[in-house]
Amino acid sequence: MDRRAANTLGAGMLAILAVVFVTAVVANQALLGGLRIDLTENRLYTLSPGTRSLLGRIEEPITLYLFFSERSARDFPALRTYAQRVRELLEEMRAASGGQLRVQVLDPLPFSEAEDRATAFGLRGASIGPLGDRVYFALAGTNAVGEEAVLPFLDPAQEAFLEYEIARLVFELMDARRPVVGLISGLDIEGGFDPVSRQVASPWVVLEQARQLYDVRSLSADTAVIDAEIDILWLLHPRDLPEQTLYAIDQFVLRGGRTLAMVDPFAQMDPAEPMATMGGLEHVPASSLNRLLDAWGVRVPPDDVVLDDVSALTVSSPGQRPERHLALLGVRRDGLSTSQVTTAGLEQVNFAFPGHILAEADSPLRVEPLIQTSPQAGRIPAAEARATPDPAALRERFTPEGQPLTLAALLTGAVPSSFADGPPARPDEDSPAHTAATEHLASSRGDIHLLLVADSDVASDRMWVQVQSFFGQRLPSPFASNGDFIINALDYLGGSEELLGLRGRATFQRPFTRVEALRREADTRLSETLARLEQELAETEQRLAALQAAREDAGTLLLSPEQEAEIDRFSQQQVTLRQELREVQRDREANIEALGRRLKILNIGLVPLLLTLVAIAGLVLRRRTAV
Repeated sequence: MDRRAANTLGAGMLAILAVVFVTAVVANQALLGGLRIDLTENRLYTLSPGTRSLLGRIEEPITLYLFFSERSARDFPALRTYAQRVRELLEEMRAASGGQLRVQVLDPLPFSEAEDRATAFGLRGASIGPLGDRVYFALAGTNAVGEEAVLPFLDPAQEAFLEYEIARLVFELMDARRPVVGLISGLDIEGGFDPVSRQVASPWVVLEQARQLYDVRSLSADTAVIDAEIDILWLLHPRDLPEQTLYAIDQFVLRGGRTLAMVDPFAQMDPAEPMATMGGLEHVPASSLNRLLDAWGVRVPPDDVVLDDVSALTVSSPGQRPERHLALLGVRRDGLSTSQVTTAGLEQVNFAFPGHILAEADSPLRVEPLIQTSPQAGRIPAAEARATPDPAALRERFTPEGQPLTLAALLTGAVPSSFADGPPARPDEDSPAHTAATEHLASSRGDIHLLLVADSDVASDRMWVQVQSFFGQRLPSPFASNGDFIINALDYLGGSEELLGLRGRATFQRPFTRVEALRREADTRLSETLARLEQELAETEQRLAALQAAREDAGTLLLSPEQEAEIDRFSQQQVTLRQELREVQRDREANIEALGRRLKILNIGLVPLLLTLVAIAGLVLRRRTAV
């Protein structure tokens, strides 16, 4: 083939490729216009059903403003990548809202109108980088009546909560009625002055999150009547409640009130009060609702603490090696119910010295386990657990029972009152609380809804979240799903299922598992080769020492011929082993590069080719149908 023919053939191939490309573009616009396909493994660009439902209920326009300092963040590629992720999610939400959600992306340059608008929302830029450039990365919104809501900083570490946070902001701007949560707590969940540490403690993160979604009202531990405005009753470590309060809870549940009860046989966050310790009184950090539960055929044994050899978390103490603590449990997906919205999608829920839930065979309640241990779980007396702080000693007392134990469950069904004889007698019969009491209910008006958890430490910050200060703002970084579980439980009990699927989602930062596997394999081989080298060195030193000791002139510093030969042999062996180390490193890099080339071929060539063929096939089918 001469040069002219070759040039003609090349030009023809280019023309064919150009025609194919133009045809694919036209077919894409004609057939696939507006079609959006999420091909990511974790459906990162697919909105949750709850989000779609929430966006579909927007009656008046809502405008969201994304403030991102594009120019100031040019030297921070990770932040720019996450900002693009936020933009794409906002675009998905705008498309799903039917035009009711409007999105504006603003770069608040110094002395610009965008910066003035950010300042009007109360936003502040963060000084980052060597030059101290101010970077804004926040979201604000307004509704038709001028109400405002803001997310002051979109933390990349919080990506798993991104969709939830944006949906919550939209929910606030919709002016929907927030459910009222009544909180009775035996723990210092609201913070305040700690007499033990002599410091002011902040409220627990889970309470701060709950207050963003609900109208949380603290109730006295001796309350005689639960107000009718309370939609959800949250009982956190209800220790030593009087009969009148137990009766109020009983009647609230029977009236159809939803309840989240978190009891505990050994609450780590319930330290002994200083006055009680000084008085020599024994403090038992336990709580129970068995006065009510026994009448319903369910109970949490107050004397049992659950241990689990599979779910045990690893702890470390100063000066000691890390070890697994059988009473500190991290229940993963295999122990979380996937059929119930409160636990579906969660990664891990951590517990500390939890109890377990038992149901009688004749209980009128339907008990749906939400969180369970592994079969390698067992029980020890709570008093023994309190007296055994050493994890190793705790393990010696552990015997697995071969069946999972239930740590949290949803209880539904019709039940009788736990006070069959009516309200308990009280000395203050003429008190306002008594006169406001409603008619006694001997049985429930329908099915009750009680979510029971056999641990209260599950709500404490130390079990699931680390809190950092960022320019005076508290930024929680969760390492477990405890907060999600509790908020999900409140959402479910409050009757709103729109926000249930918005937590615990995967992030867009996916590890290269195959590359990591290649590196681990190479690191293993490197470690083995290094171990051989160290062993050869130790053996050589021993042989040299033996040869030195066997010499008649042991005091001389000159090497004997045998010692010189041994050193030469080790040097040659060292060179050989070093060559093996270099070969292992080269093989690792070569395998990673080969994998990268294959991925490039698939991404650059194969995937566009497949999409082009699909578009052409669709165009052909459409023409045939038209004919």
